[in-house]
Amino acid sequence: MTHDLDQRMHFAIDLARRAGELGLKYFRDLENLTVESKGHQDLVSDGDREVELFIRAAIAGAYPRDGIVGEEHAAVEGSTGHVWVIDPIDGTANFVRGIPAWCVVIACAKDGEAVVGVIHEPSTGETFHGRRGGGAFVNGRPIKASTASLSEGSVGTGLSNRAETKHVTVLIGLIMAEGGVFFRNASGALMLAYAASGRLLGYVEEHMNAWDCLAGMLLVEEAGGMVLKPDPKTVLAQGTQVIAGGKHVFPKLQALCAQAFGAAPAGIAQG
Repeated sequence: MTHDLDQRMHFAIDLARRAGELGLKYFRDLENLTVESKGHQDLVSDGDREVELFIRAAIAGAYPRDGIVGEEHAAVEGSTGHVWVIDPIDGTANFVRGIPAWCVVIACAKDGEAVVGVIHEPSTGETFHGRRGGGAFVNGRPIKASTASLSEGSVGTGLSNRAETKHVTVLIGLIMAEGGVFFRNASGALMLAYAASGRLLGYVEEHMNAWDCLAGMLLVEEAGGMVLKPDPKTVLAQGTQVIAGGKHVFPKLQALCAQAFGAAPAGIAQG
């Protein structure tokens, strides 16, 4: 089992980097990029679609019996219990405006639970990666979630058109009232990677799709942090609330999110 996970992890690392190179070609040619709106502050480009097709083709070649769930194309049913969960470009709003804060996200889930996670940021060349039980790394170096308190760093915050905007404004007020600072770069996956590496104290968002959060939540766990555990039966199709961070700050983040969002579903996992 460990050998299989290692193989899948190294496959995902290589694939994310190659997909990132393809994404960079579109990023460096923005004047010719076709961009469409999928809703309020929700954009998609031909770069997103082509990078996802590239990733899907590689997975189909290497793991033809596995399922695939991605942001821009229809799901593929598998027969192994493994499902690859992909976001070709997380942070499209940044990507299409020339802001170098976007990433390629590839997770592999087994029966709804993430077992491999890779987040590759092409603009910096950083690849955050890990597998269940194997630790978390950036470019091969071990990473650890923060041990600082809320007043000693920044908390990543996200929002989407699937949740009430007023809820996140309440949360930000609560964080600041506790002496904290909020951080947002419009890429939830990247902020989760920063939480796993201790750059951020944690990351919270009322609702995220599986392709945006499964890889990063696994990395936070493997980096010794804590996460609100998603329901493996529903997360791939319905997404989940995300609360993730270092062990010291997680209980406080969970309490603040309960005030801002309402009661969260039960379930905590820690590394």
